[in-house]
Amino acid sequence: MQGMPAFKARLGGDRLIWGLVAILSMCSLLVVYSSTGSLAYRYSKSTEFYLFKQSAFIAVGICIIYFAHLLDYRYYSRIAVWAYILSIPLLLYTLVFGSTINDASRWIRLPIINLTFQTSDMAKLALFMYLARQLSRKQAVIREWRKGFLPLILPVFLTCILIAPENLSTAMLVASTSLLLMFIGRAAMRHILLVMALAAIPIGILVALAIHYYDPVARNARELPAALGVKRVETWIHRVQDFMYADEQEVSYQVQQAKIAIAKGGWAGLGPGKSEARNFLPHPYSDFIYAITIEEYGLLGALALPIVYLAFLFRCIHMFRRSPYAFGGFLAMGLGFTLAIQALANMAVNVNLVPVTGVTLPLVSMGGSSFVFTCLSIGIILSVGRDLEEKAHAGTPSVVTPNSSDA
Repeated sequence: MQGMPAFKARLGGDRLIWGLVAILSMCSLLVVYSSTGSLAYRYSKSTEFYLFKQSAFIAVGICIIYFAHLLDYRYYSRIAVWAYILSIPLLLYTLVFGSTINDASRWIRLPIINLTFQTSDMAKLALFMYLARQLSRKQAVIREWRKGFLPLILPVFLTCILIAPENLSTAMLVASTSLLLMFIGRAAMRHILLVMALAAIPIGILVALAIHYYDPVARNARELPAALGVKRVETWIHRVQDFMYADEQEVSYQVQQAKIAIAKGGWAGLGPGKSEARNFLPHPYSDFIYAITIEEYGLLGALALPIVYLAFLFRCIHMFRRSPYAFGGFLAMGLGFTLAIQALANMAVNVNLVPVTGVTLPLVSMGGSSFVFTCLSIGIILSVGRDLEEKAHAGTPSVVTPNSSDA
């Protein structure tokens, strides 16, 4: 016990964020353990196997957060450029040679350990570190197109165009978070609106195709022509149709089972470990874990998780306002927004507010590369908070100076 005070002294950063991480980790253990019954049956394993596996992921994740928060956050500025450069060939390799899982090529298989790794998770983190660095360095020219905005939007475009063919939802989340960070970084509104207008064109085409190839009489999708028979394009069109015409046709199986789970949860929920939809709902331990949470914990679970993620985002905004230098503030905001937006997107899918996507619920869904990079992102955010804490103890004033770069 003598080492406990020394450990607490080294546990820097925002204490509320540490608490939120603990809450989400406990929630993950409970719901993953409850929702992996069908997975355990399919692979002839026990549910305790997945409980121990998730416990190991959480233990590794906490270690990643701890050691990442011990590093001076300025170190991440120095590696941001190299991390971003590395992410581009990895994304290209994934597109061409990636492992196909659930009809999508988003993963590469790591040799020796034989584990899959979703390269878009690394690319997201690298991109937001790079954007934070560039925003902090270009504040003097940020409102100019050629010197300020173009060097920011081109890396975002390149990353999103490489992610989109196999993971459109993640590409859209990355693009929207990047534009939001640029808005906070004082980029010209006319430049941001121009990019949004250009991005709306392919989305509009996708919606138009979904409407055109839907038969209102037969209430089902028409057969797509060969030119649109590319697997992922076909998947996107059908998902949009399932969402737009949900009241006129039998909705997709995933959406149907998620609605059943939510309806069974009611106000009080069925109780921990008593989910019935987990045996029918595809991916109840990852993409649709929020529906299982509502089924077992009712309205309390439905409200608690969004509040936790919004509290996390609020603390990141608080860091941004206190940060005396631009890079630290932009880094905390960029990573905070991407985690919060991903969480809200996952929950919106589960309650059928948006079409089905493949995004997970950060720190709650069953562990994978997304879990690991989420923990790394939180560790980086806490590194910024730790620096602010040390400055506060030293009596250094914390005043936001957006024209000053610590990158």
